[in-house]
Amino acid sequence: MGVVLSRRLVELFRWVDPGPDSSHLVSDASGWWRDPEVLAGIGPALAGLFPAARPTVVVAPEVTGLLLGPLVAVAAGAGFLPAYKEGGQRRRVGPMRWTETTPDYRGRRLRLGVDGHRLGPGDRVLLVDDWVATGAQLDALVRLVQASGAELVGTAALVATCPPYVAERLRLRALLTGDDLERATPG
Repeated sequence: MGVVLSRRLVELFRWVDPGPDSSHLVSDASGWWRDPEVLAGIGPALAGLFPAARPTVVVAPEVTGLLLGPLVAVAAGAGFLPAYKEGGQRRRVGPMRWTETTPDYRGRRLRLGVDGHRLGPGDRVLLVDDWVATGAQLDALVRLVQASGAELVGTAALVATCPPYVAERLRLRALLTGDDLERATPG
């Protein structure tokens, strides 16, 4: 299933030219969410990157993580805990535990938070994200997991374009690399 899914992810992905004011193409992964077979396979494929991990909870940053996280959690037999960005649309649900990122690929620093009552000692956490370029958000979430007393079992992503030392630090495994997507056709 992994090879077939990876091939299909590449087929459905495209690079988009945002216009004359941009110096680079922008990724468009919307085809992944439209294809029911890909949607059904993503959760098991990402959970399958850590077959022996037995996480108790999957944590994923909004926005795409709110879709990916539950898919992986169901496949892993775990719960799901969203990591919200400060200033986002979430409603206050209780005491939040916050952390700040280092600059991301756009140079922004973000504050990420999880419900402080929902993560603690005894939890085994699998972090999930769609695309890891700098690892800034995931590094912040690793710190948050460690501060809560939970154990990080690894990080799963659809695409990893980060340097190898970042992947190693995050215990990152991904379905695709940037090289896989370079051959995707511009849309």
